[in-house]
Amino acid sequence: MTERVHPSAKPSPSNPPPQTLDGPSDAKPHLPNPTRQLHPPTLKPTRRCRRSCCLCCIWLTIFLLALIFLAAIAGGVIWLLYRPHRPSFSVSGLKFTSFNLTTAGSAPRLNSRFDLSISARNPNKKLVFFYDPISVAISSGAGVDVGDGSFPPFVHGTKNTTTMKASVSSGGGRELDAGAASSLSSELKANKNRLQVEIRMDTKVRVKMGGLKTKKVGIRVLCRGIEANIPKGNSTGTMSSSSSSDCEVKLRIKIWKWHI
Repeated sequence: MTERVHPSAKPSPSNPPPQTLDGPSDAKPHLPNPTRQLHPPTLKPTRRCRRSCCLCCIWLTIFLLALIFLAAIAGGVIWLLYRPHRPSFSVSGLKFTSFNLTTAGSAPRLNSRFDLSISARNPNKKLVFFYDPISVAISSGAGVDVGDGSFPPFVHGTKNTTTMKASVSSGGGRELDAGAASSLSSELKANKNRLQVEIRMDTKVRVKMGGLKTKKVGIRVLCRGIEANIPKGNSTGTMSSSSSSDCEVKLRIKIWKWHI
């Protein structure tokens, strides 16, 4: 009777165990990089959100256009009812009573005094102007300040012309720097003792239309091309008859920190 030989359970060293396709069994598993930042997935807006934004923009545009349209209608109605016009100003008189420029020494001084007359005209039939105090500053053609003053507040009625008078001076001897004194002296010599000045007036005005009063609006009045003779001795210098007496009126609307 023959004996059966069974194969050994242990593989022989000449026949290694088969390897899988995933690599050797002792390979380390893949771990995520701890320094890598993970961002949440971005959500794209849906069609409904985009449609809502478009509708909001459309309605906002329609609302703004409607406001502009209503403002234009209101402005047209006010124009037809009241026919508003700006007030006009002109220089009716300018007389130097004293003008003394001292350039000797280290501190040049200017001592000036003159009388100023301004005519204000309201051309409107239905508008009344309420003026705050009006500040006046007069400078030479070279930009040197030669005097300051003010007009009191007043009410300007319809179809009315009001003459305002003020005494403007340099404040009892104003100290000038060397450059300003030299410019002013050169201007007097070049113009044969005549001075070309610019008059600037600043104030705020309120307008009454029937029973309605507007808010105060700033205005600036500029009078250019005014020439006056400088007095000699006890004489009085007067405004030249060839000077331009009409003034320019500008609205000064303040938006935050700027004026327009």
